[in-house]
Amino acid sequence: LTSENAALKAAAVARRMPGSVVLAADTLVLADDQVLTKPADRAEAARMLQLLSGKTHEVFTAVALRHAATDAAIDFTVTTEVRFKPLDEDARAAYHALVDPLDKAGGYAAQEHRELIIDRIDGSLSNVVGLPMDEVAEALLARFGISPCRTAR
Repeated sequence: LTSENAALKAAAVARRMPGSVVLAADTLVLADDQVLTKPADRAEAARMLQLLSGKTHEVFTAVALRHAATDAAIDFTVTTEVRFKPLDEDARAAYHALVDPLDKAGGYAAQEHRELIIDRIDGSLSNVVGLPMDEVAEALLARFGISPCRTAR
């Protein structure tokens, strides 16, 4: 699902801008064999936090890179495990008072007040935020022959 969404997004833009390298991504949360996308409302967001409370879940981000002029296409998915703290109703409400959950897969944002809800992240933090930066840079650099320049400190 996420791979297809990311690929469709990238292809649509690449057709309109054939000389550009286009990047698209799609993220979902998988908890207890349930796919958690963006909640429809605050009640659904609260149910998502309740489901995630005290458990480990997985965050999947599919990334699609396209360059229409050369027919270049790169697709990959990054998976990160996230362990939530046990959250009672008051803790969930306090978190959602600080963070708008409606445009975030799983009803939470690792980039905002994660210390209130997340116990541990095993893998890429930027993946949980929504774009696995290290993997994207590696894929872009490798595919387009760009070598990173490291400066001495």
